[in-house]
Amino acid sequence: MKAFILLLSLFFIGIAKPDHVSSRFKAPAGFQQVIVSPGSFGAWLQALALKPTGTPARTYKGDIARTNLYTAAIVDMSVGTQDLQQCADAVMRLRSEYLYQQKNYKAITFNFTSGFKCDFVHYAEGYRYSNEHWALKAKMDYSYPNFLRYMNLVFSYAGTLSLQKELKKVSDPNELKTGDVFIRGGSPGHCFIVLNVAEDARHHKKFLLAQSFMPAQNIQVLQENSDPWFSLDKKSGILYGELINKEYLKRFD
Repeated sequence: MKAFILLLSLFFIGIAKPDHVSSRFKAPAGFQQVIVSPGSFGAWLQALALKPTGTPARTYKGDIARTNLYTAAIVDMSVGTQDLQQCADAVMRLRSEYLYQQKNYKAITFNFTSGFKCDFVHYAEGYRYSNEHWALKAKMDYSYPNFLRYMNLVFSYAGTLSLQKELKKVSDPNELKTGDVFIRGGSPGHCFIVLNVAEDARHHKKFLLAQSFMPAQNIQVLQENSDPWFSLDKKSGILYGELINKEYLKRFD
């Protein structure tokens, strides 16, 4: 009997599908998910794990976020215990998590608003930021907890102003792809990241968006009027919805 129960459990584990971006949010009627390269940042974003359906957006303090009205889903990723991981920070976190999992440590680098280049390799090798310079103060540590400490440093000194300068302009909005970012630098600025793209026979695109906000909160997949699929052809009434415009469209590479 125990052997049967074990086999039955293994069967259900085998057929259970992980709850991630592309499995929960199917392409709208008449659209198909745009294929991305295996192993790419886009593929990684499509496979982002989500918290259970109905999970609300919460701030770093545990309160219901004021943006919860726009929650379609919550990305299963920590928000931290400080008011640090806000809008641009969430985009940098997602990009860095992807690169860290790829062990592409040299590519994890961001500029502070001051212009200082803060790269993960320096931090992992034991250097610490001090007055626009690196100072060797710790032992080498490429562990995930130390990676998160590096991210908190980035969150403290970088933002939409610096990230906007680092990203590349998307000259043709028809080429919008998963991983692109709608961003406007400022104090405050804001940004959204594209988690998935679907296209119809006429090459019209719809896309999923994610954000964090102020104060720092869970990274949320967005929706408007219960519809998680946004378009450049339709104005959005969500907070900072005016940024969903080709004028603000950029990408990492």
